[in-house]
Amino acid sequence: MRVRKAVITAAGRGTRMFPATRAIQKEMLPIIDQDGLVKPTIQMIVEECLASGIEEICIVVERGGGAAFRDHFRSITDDERKGFSGKAWAMSEADKLADMATRISYVEQPSPEGFGHAVLQAKDYAAGEPIVLLLGDHVYTTPDGVKPCIRQAIEAAEASGGSVTTVRYEPEASVGVTGIVKCDVPAGETPALSTALPILQLQEKPSIDDVQSLKTNGLPDQTYLGHFGIHVFTAEIFDCLQALVDDNIRVKNEFQLTSGQEGLLERAKAGTAPVYSACILNGTRWDIGMPDEYLLTLAEFGRRGPYNNA
Repeated sequence: MRVRKAVITAAGRGTRMFPATRAIQKEMLPIIDQDGLVKPTIQMIVEECLASGIEEICIVVERGGGAAFRDHFRSITDDERKGFSGKAWAMSEADKLADMATRISYVEQPSPEGFGHAVLQAKDYAAGEPIVLLLGDHVYTTPDGVKPCIRQAIEAAEASGGSVTTVRYEPEASVGVTGIVKCDVPAGETPALSTALPILQLQEKPSIDDVQSLKTNGLPDQTYLGHFGIHVFTAEIFDCLQALVDDNIRVKNEFQLTSGQEGLLERAKAGTAPVYSACILNGTRWDIGMPDEYLLTLAEFGRRGPYNNA
């Protein structure tokens, strides 16, 4: 299996970042990257995709929501070039944006009916190929010398030959706000980083009582495997999501990705879809979709950048 396509969902309203998101889409909020350049979040995600071997990218936007992205990922005008006269670094960055534009396509989510519904809009784009699924408000860091998080996920999926959901260690106090995955790890062993671990069970936002049955062997007490936010899916995920829409299976009135994942796991266990695994990444996820997390993101990238000692 070779993974060369990515899907980035960017159809949310950004209500937790209001009123800033009245003026700018959440995924366009700026971060000073580790190279010292100020970039919108979506560009940093696209750059990591390309650095990880992705060739084509589809951004899922709300109805009529593609204009801001198209305006950013484009060639600069002659007038703009005049304004950047003598700034070779700016010309270089402009050429990179123009190249990114040739790799990006857009699909619209016609109505806000959930994360799974947004992902389903990319079915025709995927055209039967596996995809990396990413959120437009998450960026990632890794320790020095470690491959990008997206690359780690791709390599785990290509090695297993099937879908991979990335996970991270989640304390028991946080299980009610994320999806929890139980993996098959032999007793006495510790789950290995960047390795595909067969999934036994998954559940979205379980209660403290329910989560006890979702504990993966080898983890510390009161620690679970929670969604990290990067998925690599074979094409069967779209069939699972379409089945939810066809049968009008909703959770809190929305078509949820986790419900599609549950269907995918059932198919994998039945042998009608490739193996479905989880992978603990060697890296950190940063969520810019909430004010406190955005502030932490800015601080972390600032610490890693060239202005740290300024």
